[in-house]
Order: sequence, then C-alpha cells, then structure tokens
Amino acid sequence: MTADHSSTGAAPSGAASRIDRLEQFAYWSDDCIPVPGIDARIGLDPILGLVPVWGDVITGVLSCYVPYQAYQVGAPPSLVFKMLVLIVLDACSGTIPVAGDLIDAAFKANKVNVRMLKRHLAKK
Repeated sequence: MTADHSSTGAAPSGAASRIDRLEQFAYWSDDCIPVPGIDARIGLDPILGLVPVWGDVITGVLSCYVPYQAYQVGAPPSLVFKMLVLIVLDACSGTIPVAGDLIDAAFKANKVNVRMLKRHLAKK
C-alpha cells in the first residue's frame, strides 16, 4: 500500500470508511465496557495492560494502527509523530504498577488520536 499524499485539498477517497473503522477500534480499545456505579467507561486496552509488561507492549503495538491509517490517508508526518508520542506515553505510563493502570484507563490515546485525525481531515 502506498500513502495518498494528494495536494488537491480534498480528503482522499475512502477516508470516511477508514475513520469509521478507526472510531470502532478506539471504541473497543478505550470505551466498550461501562464501569458500574460511576459514569465512566474503559476499553480492552487497560484490561490487557494488567498483564505485566506484555500487556502494555501488545496494546502499544495495536495502537499503532491509528497513526498508520492516518499516514495512509495523507496525514502529515508531524501529526503521525504526535500520535506515536501519545502511544509511547500511554504504554510507558502503563508500566507503573496500579497507578499506571488507572492512568491507562483514564487517558484514551486511541480516541485522542482519532479525534486529531478527524480534525486534520476536516481542515483539508
């Protein structure tokens, strides 16, 4: 696959379907499970992050799907880099026992990254 870095100013064709897939990915990784008793949701990301070391590695690698898709639709390298920094910070925070898992549940890197991509595409 090659990236579509067109300079026409319009969002590349297929960007809307990619955004839909990315929003589903972010939902499952960050928001799919309601927390009983409080108005909060968590996803599979913080649950997998409970597995020492490997959970954070796996979720970090899976989270790279969002910046990869952003690159595919023509996002600038600076935006892709910001997305990757958020993923690294999220994965590193998850390595802190207990507190890291709480941070991971509260900070939803995939949702933030999808939102940044949507904002970028809206500007085009």
